[in-house]
Amino acid sequence: MPGVQPQTGPLTGIRVVELSGLGPAPYACMLLAELGADVVRVDRPGGGAHLVAPAEDVLNRSRPSVAVDLKNPAGREAVLRLIDGADVLVDPLRPGVAERLGLGPDECLARNPRLVYARMTGWGQDGPLAERAGHDINYLGLTGALHAIGTADKPVPPLNIGADFGGGSMFLIVGVLAALLERASSGQGQVVDVAMVDGASSLITMIYGMLGAGTWQDERAANLLDGGAPFYDTYSCADGRYVAVGALEPQFYAQLLAGLGLTGKLSGGQHDRACWPEHRRLIAEALVARTRDEWAAVFADTDACLTPVLSLTEAPEHPHMAARRVHVGEEGRPQPGPAPRFSRTPGAVRGAPRLPGEDTRAALAAWGFPAADIEALLADGAVVQAGPDAH
Repeated sequence: MPGVQPQTGPLTGIRVVELSGLGPAPYACMLLAELGADVVRVDRPGGGAHLVAPAEDVLNRSRPSVAVDLKNPAGREAVLRLIDGADVLVDPLRPGVAERLGLGPDECLARNPRLVYARMTGWGQDGPLAERAGHDINYLGLTGALHAIGTADKPVPPLNIGADFGGGSMFLIVGVLAALLERASSGQGQVVDVAMVDGASSLITMIYGMLGAGTWQDERAANLLDGGAPFYDTYSCADGRYVAVGALEPQFYAQLLAGLGLTGKLSGGQHDRACWPEHRRLIAEALVARTRDEWAAVFADTDACLTPVLSLTEAPEHPHMAARRVHVGEEGRPQPGPAPRFSRTPGAVRGAPRLPGEDTRAALAAWGFPAADIEALLADGAVVQAGPDAH
């Protein structure tokens, strides 16, 4: 298929139809494709809303795109024909939208009872907020997680990785894989309801456990893992760049103090909260005396859990990241590669981002549509071929 490399990976043989969306659904489908699944993305003709230009949107890499007018009955039927031969459908639309398009679970499962119908929304398919718009910051805010992240003065959004990608994409993939495993014994598909508020809440299960046990205060920058502890925080260095300190265990904390020249100079014990302000002051004074990279070199061969805080452009060049080939892509334009890794059936990036509708002819043919049917759909405007093969 033009622009899309052959399948490799442990999900080879699994077929996925992806209704296009933003952010977490494309990311999940990108990972499924790079783990070997045969994913076809169904876009609107001309594309829909996007955060970056489609040709630059790396979340749309590794799988072909067909452009379909879902309001055209023939276009809707074309998508249902794709679903007939699919193992998974990914629906990232608001609750009720797929039903109004005639692509809801009832219609799809009636035609393909083995289908795993995976739906992902922020608020979930039901509940008082189900119909409302929202973004990662809103979903994270409702879970309590955003309240716990940031400085003592204000919550700080952790990019959009907490609810969108952590609570959404990852739980979509878990749900899809679990449903596929269950189908192997039952022979039946089912609907998977992935809500970002559910997933993001699950991610902070440990924090809720600590809160219930009385070892976590329900305020920011006052706890072991939120920057409240002086041995688990970031510190500025002489060059204005930062190091990350995570010396939780006593043996690692001892190595941190030794490397900073502070052994025996801090009053009280590591977990003596009354002494934390003094500990923080002394650690900060020590670290500001050298540059970030000088401190990284000092602690490079220790278990003190002190590492440099790298920028996005620096991270791919770090020796560890480079040795593991964490990033792929053209020089000067790196992007993270597939994860996790497999010893026998490795995943792989399968091509650059595809424009909406760039693969309509080729993808429909690969999914079994006869050439005459494809040309009839194109002539009717039910599907659209974009790019060099438009005519």
